[in-house]
Amino acid sequence: MSGSFAGKVALVTGGASGIGRATVEQLAAAGARVVVADLDEGHGAGVADAVKASGGEAVFVRADVAVPDEVEAMVAVAVERFERLDVAVNNAGRPGTYAALTDQTLEDWERTLAVNLTGTFLCLRAEIAAMVAAGGGAIVNVASAAGLMGFAHLPAYVASKHGVIGLTRSVALEFARKGIRVNAVCPGNVRTQMLEGFAGGDEQTLQGMGRMQPIGRLGTPQEVAEAIVWLCSDAASFVTGHAMAVDGGVLAT
Repeated sequence: MSGSFAGKVALVTGGASGIGRATVEQLAAAGARVVVADLDEGHGAGVADAVKASGGEAVFVRADVAVPDEVEAMVAVAVERFERLDVAVNNAGRPGTYAALTDQTLEDWERTLAVNLTGTFLCLRAEIAAMVAAGGGAIVNVASAAGLMGFAHLPAYVASKHGVIGLTRSVALEFARKGIRVNAVCPGNVRTQMLEGFAGGDEQTLQGMGRMQPIGRLGTPQEVAEAIVWLCSDAASFVTGHAMAVDGGVLAT
């Protein structure tokens, strides 16, 4: 897919690590100019610097996707710096607390939905306004296999990711005739900092999570990024409103 994004401008939230970072790297390698957005200034700026060191164009923006003004400012940077927005990947998210429903706090519930679901809504609202002005675009929301199935002890995360998929389908229908495609990817267990944190950094737990997947291993951020970049590309020009599982076969069981 080298060069297939030449001249295009892409925005990736949660771009400092994991799936977000892998997506930034692949979009930049394919010729896109990339806005890297994240709360982690050190790692986020480092990702942008690495793109520039490799001969690409990138800029870092610190943004909390749950804060409307910061989301608007994030998209404004893309438009002001690169004059348009063609591609957006809404990847920023949090896992919530692993606990029984009766032990969940309202604070954690609200923060998880604020980042994962309301944050996706806020990003879509700002990104689509910019894409309508540019004449079209492609958006991928990063949901989860947990957005297509139940998962005990993660009620806020599961509810938020189900919501992301519903939002994706609704917005895809609304803007299909305006040249804007909106899809979602639904990763299974992928070795990222978030999953490592969820597993408490225990290698045996991580390996066990990999063995639970039909393919017998954890996914990699690069594998999910490949699917994201394809959905954003002209090769997927007839695909919109789709929730693509990239899960090692979990949803096939």
